[in-house]
Amino acid sequence: MFSRIARSPVAAHLANHGAKNLSTTAVNNSKVAVMGASGGIGQPLSLLLKHSPLISELSLYDIVGTPGVAADLSHIETRCKVRGFVGAEQLKDSLRGVELVIIPAGVPRKPGMTRDDLFNTNASIVRDLAQACAEVAPKAIIGIISNPVNSTVPIAAEVLKKAGAFDPKRLFGVTTLDIVRANTFIAELKGLNPSQVNCPVIGGHAGVTIIPLISQCKPAVQFPQDQLKALTERIQDAGTEVVKAKAGAGSATLSMAYAGARFAFSVLRAIKGEQGVIECAYVKSDVTEASYFSTPLVLGPNGVEKNLGLGKLSPYEQELVQASIPELKKSIEKGEKFVNK
Repeated sequence: MFSRIARSPVAAHLANHGAKNLSTTAVNNSKVAVMGASGGIGQPLSLLLKHSPLISELSLYDIVGTPGVAADLSHIETRCKVRGFVGAEQLKDSLRGVELVIIPAGVPRKPGMTRDDLFNTNASIVRDLAQACAEVAPKAIIGIISNPVNSTVPIAAEVLKKAGAFDPKRLFGVTTLDIVRANTFIAELKGLNPSQVNCPVIGGHAGVTIIPLISQCKPAVQFPQDQLKALTERIQDAGTEVVKAKAGAGSATLSMAYAGARFAFSVLRAIKGEQGVIECAYVKSDVTEASYFSTPLVLGPNGVEKNLGLGKLSPYEQELVQASIPELKKSIEKGEKFVNK
């Protein structure tokens, strides 16, 4: 389902398109906005994006700190220009001419918090950013990292609908970290190179809604049922694993920045016309009873080109899908009600 490479997708992208090896053609002419660029995800994500030749300008927005982050990144020896925007009065300016908007803005999880505990704060942030996108960059592709993704994507969709700017092909919940974790954990158990493992992860981006399709992993792997269950649960609970390890100092920021960059590079490659770019992401969907659902997607110049659906599921995976549907429906309804109340 995915191409197999010797290096991680992000490392391969940066190595294959090294900043000092750029041609003089207009390869790097995309403008990308990072909303929440001063935060724990936003800063390392912006650093990775600064290195891509596909990006001509990075627009960094946050409520504090972005002029400093932009100045710092601007000293790096790549062609990508960086501009910082700060505060509500500069929000719309930060989105002008942007092709891709990545939104990691919001508060992180702390020990004992669920993604739902983040809802009230992050829901308002995503709502306001989506409104600005609708007004200034209605054709931009939007990738939402802000948790709880299962609810924040429907929030953005409802805002865009009210503004007449909703295109289901252009709105994504970034679930790439679940795939990155699945690949890593499977490789650890099987003694494989993680960058040569590709395991699709479907459903949503919280707890039981995270469904690794280990039966569809490339290369093929098999586990006894008890080990399969433990592996699945570790992938589902990996975010909590990081929150606990950081002991109150934050949640998954560096791995999420990596995953966000991987997703952004895939979108940009597809925008430029590369064929066969596939990523799993949480999108408007009719694949299951849940109106939003993550599945492998073929990306194209306008976002989603083709939804590849569930593929052939094992009986265990079918059970996981059924268990996820009520949780997803509840989260989706919660997001939609937040906008429409």
